[in-house]
Amino acid sequence: MSKGIVSVLRFTSLRLRLVVVFALVALTAAVSASGIAYWLNREAVLKRTQDSALNDFRQEMQNRAATLPLRPTEEELRRTAEQMASGSAGYSVLLIGERDAGKPIVGASDPDVFTLADVPRPLQTAVETRRPVSEANAYPYHLFWQRTQRDSTPYLVGGTKIDGGGPTGYLFKSLAAEKADLNSLAWSLGIATGLAVIGSVLLAQVAATTVLRPVHRLGEAARQLGEGKLDTRLRVSGADELADLSRTFNSAAESLQKKVADMSAREEASRRFVADMSHELRTPLTALTAVTEVLEDEQDALDPMIAPAVALVVSETRRLNDLVENLMEVTRFDAGTARLVLDDVDIADQITACIDARAWLDAVDLDAERGIVARLDPRRLDVILANLIGNALKHGGSPVRVSVRTEVTDEGEDLVIAVRDHGPGIPEEVLPHVFDRFYKASASRPRSDGSGLGLSIAMENALIHGGSITAANSADEDGRVDGAVFVLRLPRDASGIARELQTRSSQGEVEES
Repeated sequence: MSKGIVSVLRFTSLRLRLVVVFALVALTAAVSASGIAYWLNREAVLKRTQDSALNDFRQEMQNRAATLPLRPTEEELRRTAEQMASGSAGYSVLLIGERDAGKPIVGASDPDVFTLADVPRPLQTAVETRRPVSEANAYPYHLFWQRTQRDSTPYLVGGTKIDGGGPTGYLFKSLAAEKADLNSLAWSLGIATGLAVIGSVLLAQVAATTVLRPVHRLGEAARQLGEGKLDTRLRVSGADELADLSRTFNSAAESLQKKVADMSAREEASRRFVADMSHELRTPLTALTAVTEVLEDEQDALDPMIAPAVALVVSETRRLNDLVENLMEVTRFDAGTARLVLDDVDIADQITACIDARAWLDAVDLDAERGIVARLDPRRLDVILANLIGNALKHGGSPVRVSVRTEVTDEGEDLVIAVRDHGPGIPEEVLPHVFDRFYKASASRPRSDGSGLGLSIAMENALIHGGSITAANSADEDGRVDGAVFVLRLPRDASGIARELQTRSSQGEVEES
C-alpha cells in the first residue's frame, strides 16, 4: 500500500468512524421503527380480517347450520355449506353431521379447495371437546381458530359445533391478499429504512466536515508549530468547544514562543560570553605560552626549589590553553557555524599521522588496510581519533588497538573505526554519560588532567559528518570485562552532508538578514 493511500486512510479514519456511527444509529432506529410498524400493521390487518371472517361464520352457523335436522343428509349439508360460503367473507365451509350414531357425513362448499384433511388435528380436538357448563363457562362448545399454511399461502382455519347435537362447521379462508398487502408494506418500510440510512450518511458527512475542518486546521497548526514556526496561530470564531480549543492552542503557542525566545536569548548571551571570554583569554595565553616555553627550556638550570613550580606552571598553562581551544570549538558547534572542509583521505595514513604526531606509535596497534579512501574533513577526523585514542591510553593503558573496516548500508557505504583498550572498562552507571560535556566519572576527583570536553567534541565532530560514536565494554572468553571499545561510524562520502550544511547556512543568513 502506498504512502498516499495510507495518509488518506489516516486522514479519513475519524470521518469514517463518524459516518459509520451515524449510519448504525440511523439503521438501528429505522429498523426498530419499521419492525414495530410492520408488526402493529400485521396484527391489525390479520385481526381485522380474522375477526370479520369468524364473526360472519359464527352468525352463519347460528342462522343456517342450527336449522338443519338432527340427522341431515349429505345433500342438505352440502347445500347449507354452499349457502354459508356464498357471502362476502370469501371463505370455504365444511359441515360435519351424523347420518346415524357414529356414522359421520361431510358436506363441503368446495371439496377441491377445502377438506377435513386441511383442518389441523389439534383444532379438531378442541372443537369437538365438550366443556362443562358453569357460571364461568356458559356454553359447552366454543369457536376456535388457527392460522396455517399450504403451498406458501397462509390460511385461517376456524371451527365450532352446534349445541344440542347439531353439525360441526369449519371455515377455510385464504390470507393471500393480506400477505400481499403486508409484503408491499414491508417493501415500503425497507425503502424508507434505506433512505433513512442514506440520509444519515449524508448528514454524517456534513457533520464530519463541520467538525473535522477545524480539527484539521488545528493539526496543521500543530505540525507547523512542531517544525519551529512559533508564530503560528488559529483563527477563532464562535463560542463552542472547538473555539475554546483554538484559543487554548493560541495561548499555548504564544507562551511557547515567549519561552523559546527567552531561552534563545539566554543561550545566545551565554554562547557569546563563552566566545568572548575564550577570545579574550587567547591573548594573555599566547604570552603565557611563550614565557612557559622559555622557562621549560631553562628548567634544568633553575634552582631545584623553583623547578617544580615552573613545571606546574608549564603544565597548567598548556591545560588552560587546551581548555580555551576546546571551548572555542564547542562555541562554534553551538552557534551552528561549524563547517566541513572535505578532502579525500587515506584512513590508514590519517591514523598513522595522528598517532605519530602525538608519539603514540609504540602504544597503538593499527589494523587498517591501505587504500581505504574516504571523503571527510581530515582535521575533524584527527580531532576524533586523538580524543578516542588518548582517552583509551589514559584510562585503559597500552596497547590500544585501532581497527578499520567498511560496511555497506541502505544509505551507502560507512567507514567503521573501532578503538579498543584492555583496561578496567567503563562502569555501567558512567556509560550513558561518557559523551556529556564536563562529565567526570569520579565525583570525588573533579580535578583531572582533562577538561571533560574531549569525548563531547569528538561526538560533535562525528555528528557533523552524519555519523556517530558508541561506547561499550568488551568481554573476554570468561565473560569478564576486558577493556572498553569506542566505535566511530562515518559515511565514506560526506559530500551530501556538507551540501546540506551549506544550504542551512545560506537559509539562516537569508532569514537573519
